[in-house]
Amino acid sequence: MTEQHEFDKDYWERHWHQTGHDRPGAMSTSTAHPYLAREAGGLVPGTALDAGCGAGAEAIWLATRGWQVTAVDIAPVALARAAERAAESGLSDRVRWVEADLTAWAPETRFDLVTTHYAHPAMPQLAFYDRVAGWVAPGGTLLIVGHLHISGATEQGHGHGHHQPDEATVTLADITAGLDSATWEISTAEEHRRTMPGREVPLHDVVVRAVRRR
Repeated sequence: MTEQHEFDKDYWERHWHQTGHDRPGAMSTSTAHPYLAREAGGLVPGTALDAGCGAGAEAIWLATRGWQVTAVDIAPVALARAAERAAESGLSDRVRWVEADLTAWAPETRFDLVTTHYAHPAMPQLAFYDRVAGWVAPGGTLLIVGHLHISGATEQGHGHGHHQPDEATVTLADITAGLDSATWEISTAEEHRRTMPGREVPLHDVVVRAVRRR
């Protein structure tokens, strides 16, 4: 029987504590996901939301490029290290760190960019993507990077070195089907297989970028 994951605050606190224990430098030296640079590098900086920011690599990348970032995560230990990294880089005034449960929290405004990288809250994955999509301002960009669901695959890997549970994976078709063409113009809809240094198991990713029409 497949193990079920709750992806609640306790789960993510354990995850980040373990990351800090098993890979002491991971939260201090991790770099932004490569899809962020590719998909957001040409955008005009404005306001951005990083939903499920973890240790802050993506939020800090955006801040260094002129974005005013709101970075939200449920795990205090990850946010504390993220805030330290931002301070060390002189970016404290460009990132607002928010400890919150993304299944209940909602912003007071919408953003020019909403991005989420491998975030798994305690709600169905596609419902989460639909929720964060509502926080994109008209003319703004939604960037989703997730774990691709591969039926029957044994090599499917977790972004942090573990087998990825099915409930945290998605198909490209499911994501794009949730973006109504009357509201969204999809500019990127891709599946990728990539390897990382020190990992035997490749990552299978799904990347979707869309602009909100209205």
